[in-house]
Amino acid sequence: MGTADSKLNFRKAVIQLTTKTQPVEATDDAFWDQFWADSATSVQDVFALVPAAEIRAVREESPSNLATLCYKAVEKLVQGSESGCHSEKEKQIVLNCCRLLTRVLPYIFEDPDWRGFFWSTVPGAGQEGCEEDENARPLAESLLLAIADLLFCPDFTVQSHRKSAVDSAEDIHSLDSCEYIWEAGVGFAHSPQPNYTHDLNRTELLKLLLTCFSEAMYLPPAPDSNSANPWVQFFCSTENRHALPLFTSLLNIVCAYDPVGYGIPYNHLLFSDYREPLVEEAAQVLIVTLDYDSATSTSPTLDGTTTGTAMDDADPPGPENLFVNYLSRIHREEDFQFILKGVARLLSNPLLQTYLPNSAKKIQFHQELLVLFWKLCDFNKKFLFFVLKSSDVLDILVPILFFLNDARADQSRVGLMHIGVFILLLLSGERNFGVRLNKPYSVRVPMDIPVFTGTHADLLIVVFHKIITSGHQRLQPLFDCLLTIIVNVSPYLKSLSMVAANKLLHLLEAFSTTWFLFSAVQNHHLVFFLLEVFNNIIQYQFDGNSNLVYAIIRKRSVFHQLANLPTDVPSIHKALQRRRRTPETLSRTNSQEGVSMEGSCPAAPAEPGTLKTSLVATPGIDKLTEKSQVSEDGTMKSLEPESSRSLVENSSPARKSKEESWNGEPGQACAEQQQSPTASAGGQWSPTPDWVLSWKSKLPLQTIMRLLQVLVPQVEKICIDKGLTDESEILKFLQHGTLVGLLPVPHPILIRKYQANSGTAMWFRTYMWGVIYLRNVDPPVWYDTDVKLFEIQRV
Repeated sequence: MGTADSKLNFRKAVIQLTTKTQPVEATDDAFWDQFWADSATSVQDVFALVPAAEIRAVREESPSNLATLCYKAVEKLVQGSESGCHSEKEKQIVLNCCRLLTRVLPYIFEDPDWRGFFWSTVPGAGQEGCEEDENARPLAESLLLAIADLLFCPDFTVQSHRKSAVDSAEDIHSLDSCEYIWEAGVGFAHSPQPNYTHDLNRTELLKLLLTCFSEAMYLPPAPDSNSANPWVQFFCSTENRHALPLFTSLLNIVCAYDPVGYGIPYNHLLFSDYREPLVEEAAQVLIVTLDYDSATSTSPTLDGTTTGTAMDDADPPGPENLFVNYLSRIHREEDFQFILKGVARLLSNPLLQTYLPNSAKKIQFHQELLVLFWKLCDFNKKFLFFVLKSSDVLDILVPILFFLNDARADQSRVGLMHIGVFILLLLSGERNFGVRLNKPYSVRVPMDIPVFTGTHADLLIVVFHKIITSGHQRLQPLFDCLLTIIVNVSPYLKSLSMVAANKLLHLLEAFSTTWFLFSAVQNHHLVFFLLEVFNNIIQYQFDGNSNLVYAIIRKRSVFHQLANLPTDVPSIHKALQRRRRTPETLSRTNSQEGVSMEGSCPAAPAEPGTLKTSLVATPGIDKLTEKSQVSEDGTMKSLEPESSRSLVENSSPARKSKEESWNGEPGQACAEQQQSPTASAGGQWSPTPDWVLSWKSKLPLQTIMRLLQVLVPQVEKICIDKGLTDESEILKFLQHGTLVGLLPVPHPILIRKYQANSGTAMWFRTYMWGVIYLRNVDPPVWYDTDVKLFEIQRV
């Protein structure tokens, strides 16, 4: 009964606030206390009892009342943080103020006239503090510092270390919060006793913190602006004395989480997991605090001396954002192992297969984990090298390939596709990644791909083929990235399976048809990438790749057609006419497709009505990567842009990075009309003989043509002499063959390494906030507010 009364009283207070036309004095405690004093309302209740229309009405019609409400709520949080929240009543007041501010803040941010409100001081607001006004903090700073203090408040969010209840309460200001880190892991060995109430209170405070940071959602994307989020900037500065323990707590609480728990089947259905909401909130706060453009800053130095502490002792000159700074300075192997194992365990969780359907708990925050993993690799190169040092990197690779394959037909998950590909692009720039891919693949995660026996490299190629041939039309801008990843790893692939070899040849066959090559100004780039893959494998890994050599011999007509590509106007015109008459789709796979893995489900499109958020365009592959040449001793030498123009970029303007409509046909991508020298007077791009010749003459076909010239007569002779029809005999012959001294001199290995740039920094910001917007539905913190960073669309 009491709960119903408190909800009624709370609702009455809200109605009074919206109907009062005269400002209510800040000193009228009887009125303001109605909002937080005794109401036993949950955060869901607050969202239901304070409708959006009424918040906007107060904002427009009685702004001083809204201002006073925010000020008084922050004041209560500050009082709670200073007193230490000893009584149950104080704890309840703090939580109620938290919920109220979480509800109201988005409506403050959506109005440009209100945006500066929290960054101003409230003159004369404190009854006795008028003389301190010139030193008064802006409201935002007071709020953020109060939240930070409350996150380490004994008996409220952390376990008290005091033995006796009679003993005086711990002084919140002298408390060393490094002793109260929430979970064992990086820099902290002690694992505190789990406490349900503390976890719930932390979750509510983190939700408010995330809401404070979300001002970024209400500003349109501006790739050239380096303006940092003032809320994040202050919270991650030296002003926040809890920055280190809070960063460590968030990282450890995420990486230590084990959703399977005790392994009891269906345990998640029997009792609620109070830790998961906290882990989700921690992951979201962590990735937002790490939203820092490394392309426009001096990155912290990574060669500090290794000491016994979790962070390098020598403070790097790097970013003022302490969270980024701390992340970049982690260096102990046991800490890297803890982080990597934790992220890999959580990413692999949705792949878990059990004999009892739905018996294991499945987490939903894998997108936040992927952003976190990206940040870890981007800001801490020692961590990246640690990941690549062992086969543990494959524990990250397999879940990413699973997500990519699963999401390929769903337009609401295009962002997930991008981040998965970006991570693989980053990893593929390192030699160790290519070497690790040679490990046999035996996990057998049920994926909607053909069954094969082979290595992780085969898995990567088969999944990429599936994405290109049967993915959503909006994925075409990723084709360059997908093929660049295969090019980067190709010099190290010791033995491709027949399935993967056929997939690569099928892609070449599809991309080298005349109607596709002549349809758009950049389509031939894909052929260059694939030829580079074949050249790398033939010249550096010929001995173990008889399957690929056999596939090349079988499809030799494709290479001959490329070498004899017509360049005259009638032939170009005829090829384009043929496409218009019979639109072939790339998804028409060859006959050896085979059956899918057991237990897999086909990739499904988004359910009708699914919400999705828009993304800014990603930079083209030439902006995303820089070229490095691998020397004979294995070291990499970065190439100057002028001298390193590869055949791919040199032949025509860079690929467009917008998410063009493709409709399943490779030829339907838009051309870069303005930049192309072959645009006709009407502005519509059309291929010309000179344009075709400009890149046809650079096709790297010499190595493959020489291989065919040597091996085809030998294979034909064996077939005739022995009457062979069985390909296994031919493969046996190719396995023992050699081309030593017969091929052209091996070309240097060229690796396209990911390079940080402001375009991807803006993309990550948009994607990250889009994920956070869609994932926070209970309560719906930002739903129905006027966000500007992205558009919300319904599929």
